[in-house]
Formats: sequence, C-alpha cells, structure tokens
Amino acid sequence: MIETDWFKFEDRDYDFPFYNKNPYIPKWGWIVLFFVFFIGFFLSISDKIHFSILGCIVFIVPVLYFLKWDYKAIFRMPSRRDFVLIVALFAGYMIYALVVGSILEQVGIVSSGTVDPESIDVMSLFASIFSILGEEFIKFIPFMFFLRVIYKYSNNRKLSVIISVALIMVMFASIHAYDPIMFIFALFIQGFGSIFEFYGYIKTKNIMVPYLTHLLTDEFIFIMLLLGFI
Repeated sequence: MIETDWFKFEDRDYDFPFYNKNPYIPKWGWIVLFFVFFIGFFLSISDKIHFSILGCIVFIVPVLYFLKWDYKAIFRMPSRRDFVLIVALFAGYMIYALVVGSILEQVGIVSSGTVDPESIDVMSLFASIFSILGEEFIKFIPFMFFLRVIYKYSNNRKLSVIISVALIMVMFASIHAYDPIMFIFALFIQGFGSIFEFYGYIKTKNIMVPYLTHLLTDEFIFIMLLLGFI
C-alpha cells in the first residue's frame, strides 16, 4: 500500500480490518454478519438492559471470530492522546449540533423528539453504556462491508472510505427518523454529525474512541434532561 492510500491524519499502526482480506472473510461469513447486524440491531434498540448487553455479545463475538480473536484489531485501551481526542470530538459535536440545530429550526425543521425526558432515569444512564456500544457496531459492520465491496472494485482506499462513510451516515440517520421532516433533521444531526465519531475511528482504528465519544455525548444529554436543563 502506497503513502497516498492513507489520509494524512490517520495513525499508521493499524489498518481497517477485512476490506483488503486482512483477514479474509468468505461470502458465508458476510451472510453471518448480515444476520448478526439485524439481530443485534433489534436487541440494541431495546430499553431493557439485558437485551442491550445481549446485543453487544451478538455483535462482538462473530466479529472477533472472523478476526481470528485478534481483539486489538478493533479494541484497544485508549492512550492519553486518545482521551484528549475523545473530549475534543465530543466538544466539536456539541458545537456542531447546536449551530446546525439552530439553522434547521430557523427553516422549520425540528426534531419531534426521539427521547422522552420522562423515560430518563439513572438506569437509563447505565443501560446506555451497552446500547451505545451496540450502535457503534451498527455502524461498524456495514461500514466494513461497504469498504470491502467498494475497495474490491475500485482499488482506491480513500475513495472507498469516503463513500462508505457517506452511506453509513444516511443509514444511521434513517434509523433515527420516523417521517421525511424528521429524516432531514436526523440526516444533519445524527447522520452528518457522526463524522466526529468516524474521524475518531478512521484516525485510530480503535472502536473505543468513537464509542467513548458517543457515550460522552449521549450521557451528557441524558444528564441535562434528567436535571431539567433541556
């Protein structure tokens, strides 16, 4: 792989798994991950903590199996620099969401509310530890699939990453939307807003970075709701 195949901001110690047969996943393996995606998705969106935990297991075990149990290919303890990055990405997303949310509100596009403030309690904060990890795998598995397919036919790593990220942004927005207006709102806030988490993953190849960024964001919002500040 040549120098121009990498983005300048990427750490070079690790690469994305699977897309370049690193390691190779047979077609039946992608079919397994396809079913894992849907089963894990429905488990992760449950408000029951035991389903969220089960969803994480359903996602993680098959992925690690196809990684030949090399967990460091996707999970590593974040470094001090990673924690600085996590806080910076959290702050960046909050500023982005406030600015873009205000612009959307000016043109009459507002959220109908995907979270009921009355449903937020201490248990919700605990349950989100697992449900948010599930959400990261909801993005990770199709991202790896699209990356593999596009790279196979284009042999262009950067282009494959860009297109795959764009597709996952639209997909992630769609699971937060219930009508066309809500989709537009979700596309800008949850969809395009996930670029902060994607940046963290693309830079480090460590799911813990986007996961902790996402967790920090959602926990902060939940606490603000719980305290009545939102």
